Amino acid sequence: MTSTKYIGLDVHEESISIAVLNSVGKVVMECVIETKASTILQFIHGLRGDVRLTFEEGTWAGWLYDLLKPHVTELVVCNPRKNALLKEGSKSDRIDARKLAGLLYMSKLSSVYHGEHGLRMLKELSRSYLTISKDLGRVMNRLKALYRSWAIPCAGTQYGPLRACGSFPLRVFYPRLTTSPSSCNPARIAHAYLGSMTTASPDVM
Repeated sequence: MTSTKYIGLDVHEESISIAVLNSVGKVVMECVIETKASTILQFIHGLRGDVRLTFEEGTWAGWLYDLLKPHVTELVVCNPRKNALLKEGSKSDRIDARKLAGLLYMSKLSSVYHGEHGLRMLKELSRSYLTISKDLGRVMNRLKALYRSWAIPCAGTQYGPLRACGSFPLRVFYPRLTTSPSSCNPARIAHAYLGSMTTASPDVM
């Protein structure tokens, strides 16, 4: 008889429900541990034999994959939408963990690819860059609208026109902006605009 362990994790922010099956598919252990790296690794290191583990794709999947991959024989991040058996019957953290372990034992899980850490980090950085760019664009559009409300020409879609909207000083709108308009960059203008929203008088805003 082999010493293979099949482990299902039902992961939540504060805790993880765990079910462990042996090489013949019998539940030999169930427990709940804290969602903490040291606690998770301590549990995994306490198991003997080949450790095959699975959990569902979700918020914690990337972190758990990087944490556990070097310490187990097999790691499957499964797609809950493609595993209909997970939706059948009663629902609880303990039952879900047991179902995951059972499906892993029967090789009936549909996996989600998790690439190298560097590629995932690149995707996260790209997503953050796009989000910040969109936020800055919204702020600059609000600045343009404010310029137009004072009949200051401000055409175009780039940030440049805001720095060359005429000689009308930005300090009229934003007392916190002490630099001349010609030397202001978009980040400085946006910062001054957001800061002024709490201090500007009603007749200006």
